[in-house]
Amino acid sequence: MLLTILDLVGIAAFAASGAMIGVQRRLDIFGICVVGVMTGIGGGIIRDLLLGIHPPTSLDTWPNFVTALLTSLVVFFAHPAVKRLAIGVVGLDALGMGLFATAGAQTALDHGAGPLAASLIGATTAIGGGVLRDVLVNEMPLLLHRDLYALPALLGAITVVVGSELGFTANTALAVGTVIATGLRYLALLLHWNLPTAPGAGP
Repeated sequence: MLLTILDLVGIAAFAASGAMIGVQRRLDIFGICVVGVMTGIGGGIIRDLLLGIHPPTSLDTWPNFVTALLTSLVVFFAHPAVKRLAIGVVGLDALGMGLFATAGAQTALDHGAGPLAASLIGATTAIGGGVLRDVLVNEMPLLLHRDLYALPALLGAITVVVGSELGFTANTALAVGTVIATGLRYLALLLHWNLPTAPGAGP
């Protein structure tokens, strides 16, 4: 149950971040919904393709797609309120990233993936939707920025895998991994933590 809840909350957070960018780019309602839905379910589709789940869960059952679509519509009609109440595109992206990293890793474990594969699939699930969103609106993906993004996702996924290996309950590993991934991403944003760039490469 917790896995399902985290998956839906992550979809909503990612869809909202995508839809907000669509609003900022002055897309029409269709464009906003496309960006929001693809951001919300894109990572899950990539995860399912890697795990050999056909058709992908988000396309075969209604809750994931409908959650992303309804969230996008809410942002379209109430984006000023959403912008005031929410934590911004980057904050929503951080929350979605943390939720998807852990849920993706647990889903991979549930389908028989080994520790390494589950960790990498969890991280890929977390960053996939955001990359699709940025590509659709012609922005450099957050994944390629200097600030920490993929690393928190990978650590969150690894936490779930290690927790499983140590015999922790799935719910405990999911909760701890989500806090670690999202918390590290927030700290990186607040404290401007960056990975090093090549020496002499310019600003």
